Amino acid sequence: MKTRFVGLMVGALLALAGPAGAQPPGKGAAKKEAAATAGKTELTWWGHAAFILRTPGGATLAIDPWLTNPKAAQGAQWPEQVDAILVSHGHFDHVGDAKALQQKTGAQVYGCYELVNLLGVPQDKAMGGNVGGTFKVKDATIHFVEAVHSSSYAADEKSPSQYAGAPLGFVIQIDNGPTLYHGGDTGLFGGMSLIGERFKPTHALLPVGGHFTLDPTGAAQAARLLGNPTVVPMHYGTFPLLTGSPDKLEAEIKKAKGTAKVKSLEIGKATAL
Repeated sequence: MKTRFVGLMVGALLALAGPAGAQPPGKGAAKKEAAATAGKTELTWWGHAAFILRTPGGATLAIDPWLTNPKAAQGAQWPEQVDAILVSHGHFDHVGDAKALQQKTGAQVYGCYELVNLLGVPQDKAMGGNVGGTFKVKDATIHFVEAVHSSSYAADEKSPSQYAGAPLGFVIQIDNGPTLYHGGDTGLFGGMSLIGERFKPTHALLPVGGHFTLDPTGAAQAARLLGNPTVVPMHYGTFPLLTGSPDKLEAEIKKAKGTAKVKSLEIGKATAL
């Protein structure tokens, strides 16, 4: 187990260091981004657990921005304007390119208090909090919620891992629009029913790959606890260990006689919610 996990991490870190499909922003990107937000909420999956969310009010949020992950769309340009970077926990495949993206855009970084103070971003750009915290970014209200996982952070492959506080999930409420729940890396827990009761998410971005997170069976149960929102599968297929898939999730929902719908996103394509 330990050997396989170390191998997984090394392979992914090599992917970070080498040529990547996603690239820093190019000329003209800002105008295209601004036009995309007019009158609608758009979600773009970058592979793994990384998303870019754009709102009608002009907010751009990057969630777990491993933009150079092995599944990122070839040649995709990084967003040029970002208001907030949300990091669910300290593992390399979720912190990803948060620091580099912050340096390029000047965005505020949101996450667990211990983690954001380890990332090396300017102090005035590190917005640490914990479960129960609520933050407003233009027309997006961000709530920090529970996740069941672990969290440690290493600045690079030669540095020792440090305790990075509690893992988080995020609920993002868009004024007069959808409410999204990004579970981060999580297993199943009873508190999902409270998240569903309080926030009534319309869309749940759930890991389905298994091994380190929910598998399709667990994600189907999570959808029920959350009140049967539209489920956007994530955190699958990036590595061989992550064997869950959207098709398996749909089968498990059907088997459990659930009513949640599954909406699989195409990597790199902005999808209106």
